[in-house]
Amino acid sequence: MRNRTNKNFIVSLMSLVVVLLLLSAAAIVRDGKLFGFDLRDGRATEHGRHDVQASTAALTANNDTLIVMPDGAIVVNTRLLAKDVQGYGGQVPLRIHIDKGGVVDSIEAEPNAESPDFFNHASSLFGKWQGKTVDEAMAEEVDAVTGATFSSRALIANVQRGLAYAKRHAELDKESEADSPDSDAIGSAGVPGASASAKGWTLGGIAALIVALLGAVVPLFVKNRRWHYVQLSLNVIVLGLWTGTFVSYTLLMRLFSGGVSLATLGTLAAPLLMVLVAMLYPLAGRPGHYCAHVCPFGSAQELAGKLTRRKPRLSPRLNRALNVFRNVLWGVLMVLMLTATWTAWMDYELFTAFLYTSASTWVIVFAVLFLVLSIWVPRPYCRFVCPTGSLFRS
Repeated sequence: MRNRTNKNFIVSLMSLVVVLLLLSAAAIVRDGKLFGFDLRDGRATEHGRHDVQASTAALTANNDTLIVMPDGAIVVNTRLLAKDVQGYGGQVPLRIHIDKGGVVDSIEAEPNAESPDFFNHASSLFGKWQGKTVDEAMAEEVDAVTGATFSSRALIANVQRGLAYAKRHAELDKESEADSPDSDAIGSAGVPGASASAKGWTLGGIAALIVALLGAVVPLFVKNRRWHYVQLSLNVIVLGLWTGTFVSYTLLMRLFSGGVSLATLGTLAAPLLMVLVAMLYPLAGRPGHYCAHVCPFGSAQELAGKLTRRKPRLSPRLNRALNVFRNVLWGVLMVLMLTATWTAWMDYELFTAFLYTSASTWVIVFAVLFLVLSIWVPRPYCRFVCPTGSLFRS
């Protein structure tokens, strides 16, 4: 018995190593970064803190950070100014156009790895700053967009740092100083917006953390069916519909690429706990704990299955075919991810249907279809499709 336990632990440990290697390789291939360390230029973001002197030198050397147009207008690029600010998929650099009168003319996004539907939803915030002077725009209180919280918070931080940089540039022009920008213009703690990404301890975020913690701990000690249904309901309502908190490839890539800092800990606390449950519980002999007790979409399927007791029996042949389909699908998606051929498939995992204000129509349609199917077939998406579940079963 002991030998069998040790063997299972070794198998689980090797599976975890494979998972970590896969995600690390994917983060490097897609973003050139691993846990916040930029492998393209060999510089670390220090998980949310800049080295001021290095950043100053980089900004001075990079003419693209601030461009002065012939008519006196300026364009600020926030790629270096906010290199430590992460959205859901990674950095979200912006170009902020400011006319010669000091008014924000327009804001446009640089290429990024955010989910297009969510990012487009979050970019509706741009109108909050356009048409205002730099001082007015910096004083504008802008809240994150529901359904695109990560992306919108990152956009807010990028805009604030870009505006602070533009203001400092104007002040230096007035003072006729030729010195490089000081730390106040480089996203240090003194810049408005420097902590915008830290405002993650919201009521929803705290509620999500509590529900995820209950799902992680209570089932280990309580085998009560009624409580299980309460937990499933909380998962759907709080983790799914209210906060849109779930483990997905997009989240995993964000964590492995950008890492976790004190500035983002509040926002990422619940998702990080869920990732740890999914990855580490198998080592303690609890494989599938996340899927069974925490995942909001899995919970929704199980609750839908309680609507009827009449379940058609799947033939062994069909069951095998569906399992082969799941494995083949997962293998194809891994190839696409590791070769950076088409990583946009991550945006279409059905979990994103919970973010219904931003999710693709097709994602919502398929999510509903699987929920209906789960009335008769237990957890069909979990068992025969889910790429995230397949990763943790690898």
